[in-house]
Amino acid sequence: MGATKAADRLSKAYKNAKVVPIDETSRIAFLSDAHRGDSSLADEFTHNENIFLYALDYYYRNGYTYMELGDGDELWEHAKFRHIRLAHAATFQAMKKFFDDGRLYLLYGNHNVAMKKQQFVRNNLYQYYDDYYQEKRDLFPNIIVYESILLTHQKTGQEILAVHGHQGDTMNDQAWFISMMMLRFFWRFMHVVGFQNPASPAKNASKRHKIERMYNKWIEAHKMMLICGHTHRAKYPKSGEPPYFNTGCCIRASGITGIEIIDDKILLVEWNIKADRFGNLKIIRTVTRGPDELEKFDIECVPYCVLTDEGDIIPLEHDSSDNSE
Repeated sequence: MGATKAADRLSKAYKNAKVVPIDETSRIAFLSDAHRGDSSLADEFTHNENIFLYALDYYYRNGYTYMELGDGDELWEHAKFRHIRLAHAATFQAMKKFFDDGRLYLLYGNHNVAMKKQQFVRNNLYQYYDDYYQEKRDLFPNIIVYESILLTHQKTGQEILAVHGHQGDTMNDQAWFISMMMLRFFWRFMHVVGFQNPASPAKNASKRHKIERMYNKWIEAHKMMLICGHTHRAKYPKSGEPPYFNTGCCIRASGITGIEIIDDKILLVEWNIKADRFGNLKIIRTVTRGPDELEKFDIECVPYCVLTDEGDIIPLEHDSSDNSE
C-alpha cells in the first residue's frame, strides 16, 4: 500500500471515528496488542496475564477509562472466540467491570478484524455460556467495537486520534485474509520453534519504520496527535518530532507498556515484575516518558518539524527535555 493509500485509510478512520469528549479531569489508559490466545504454547499473552490483571485493577480503582487499541484477541490463530474467553476468563471479568461502569472502549485491529462485523460481536461478546451454572450470562451486551476513536478536548478543542495502526500496512490491511491464512496454518507453528513472521511489523524493523514514516506524514498533514499500537514498539516523541505515540504491546518478555492520559498530561508507562531488596517479587508501574501537558503536542498551535518527501524528520526546535522513546 502506497503512502497516499495509507493516508486515505487513516483519514477515513478519522472521519468515521467514535467521538469521545475529554477534559482536564479525564483519566484514560491505552493498551494494545494483548493477542490473547487459548493458553497453548503459541499464546504469548499467558506469561503476562497476571501483570495485565494487576494493571487493570489499578486502572479500575483509580477511575481510568480503559481503551484497548486493537489486537486484544488473537483471532487469526484461533477462529473460535469462546476458546480465548475460556482460557482468559479472569481477564474478561476484569474488563467487564469497566464495561459495567461505562468505562470500556474496544477497537479492532488486523488480528481481530472479525470484530468489525457486528454479527460476530453480537454472537461472541454480548453473552457467554457459563459452564458452572449451565446458562448464558452477560459479558458486554450491545457493545460496539470501533475502528477508531477521536478524543476531543472540551476546553481547548484539541483532537487526538486513536487507532490500531494497521491502516498503513498492506499485508495487514488490504491483504489481511492472506496474512491470516499464512499465520493460522504456517507461521503459528513456526513461531513456536523460534522462526519469526517477516510480514509482521513487530518482527521486521524495516517494515515498522516504513509504517511509522507514514504515520508521521499523516500527522504533519492533518496537524493532529496520533495514538496507536500494531508495531509493538512503544513510542513517545522527542522534542521536535511529530506527536506520534505508540502503546507498545502486552506480550513483551519483560512486561507490558501503555500510554496514559491523566489530568491533561500524557505519559508512557511500563508494567513489569521486579524484586525488592528482600527478594520479594512485585508488579511495578514505572513512568518511562513524560508526563507532558497535552497542549504541548497540539501542533495546530505549536510548530514541530518539517518532513521530507520520504517521511524523515527535520526538527524545527529543541528544548532541554529529552522525551525519547
